[in-house]
Amino acid sequence: MDDASLRADMIEGLEHQIGEPIEPPVLTALQRVPRDPFVDDSPRGGAVDGDDPHSLSLATLVRLLTALDADEGDSVLVVGAGIGYSVALLAAIAGARRVHAVDIDRAAVHAARSNLDAAGYGAVLVDRADGADGLPAYAPYDRILLEAAVVEPPRPLREQLASGGRIVYPRGAGVQTVAAIEPSTAPEDGDDPAPPGFETVATHGPARLQPMLVDGEQPGTERNRTRREDAERAERGRQRRHGWEQDWIDWDDQL
Repeated sequence: MDDASLRADMIEGLEHQIGEPIEPPVLTALQRVPRDPFVDDSPRGGAVDGDDPHSLSLATLVRLLTALDADEGDSVLVVGAGIGYSVALLAAIAGARRVHAVDIDRAAVHAARSNLDAAGYGAVLVDRADGADGLPAYAPYDRILLEAAVVEPPRPLREQLASGGRIVYPRGAGVQTVAAIEPSTAPEDGDDPAPPGFETVATHGPARLQPMLVDGEQPGTERNRTRREDAERAERGRQRRHGWEQDWIDWDDQL
């Protein structure tokens, strides 16, 4: 099956999964951006749909981009560069020089830069920074996308949003809701979990993304103490049973 057929099958499957047609700008970006640079056998995990903490499912990605509603020429900030695929899609929509991305993980930044360059979007600026602080040097932004779960966007990000702009983020913990918020002068609605001065203008289905990391925290860190300690005990037991040498031999046998 050729690349065009594979891409058409992928898009058809996505539309079935999200239960509606994909919006034209997002659809065009999916058709335009090559996936090969983002799905190789690199240490990043190599799959947009995999379990790597720097990647997310395509269905979730489509929900995020649909909620963001970016247009050509919009200034966009992506918090959480990941493997760079979502950044490339936004570059195809808004223009590569209009898109900026930050990630707190240095390895993710290097991977995103390399992947974007290979895909033809090397003009995108990807910087190593704490996403909670945003990227004030290039503010204000018409659109801000968080690819990490938060209860509400950090204040610096809200302050870097342009008048009439929009922030999209996975809201909550565990299974989240993709939420789009915009500045508002209307009286606060007690039923709206948007932060003060904002209102929720759209929600786009469920998501399950990693929580926003704090400086020095490693991707994949389990924040629940009981689950973290259980995992650590299981890992110690595994090492006692097999040893690192056995792990190395098993890995070598797969080459």
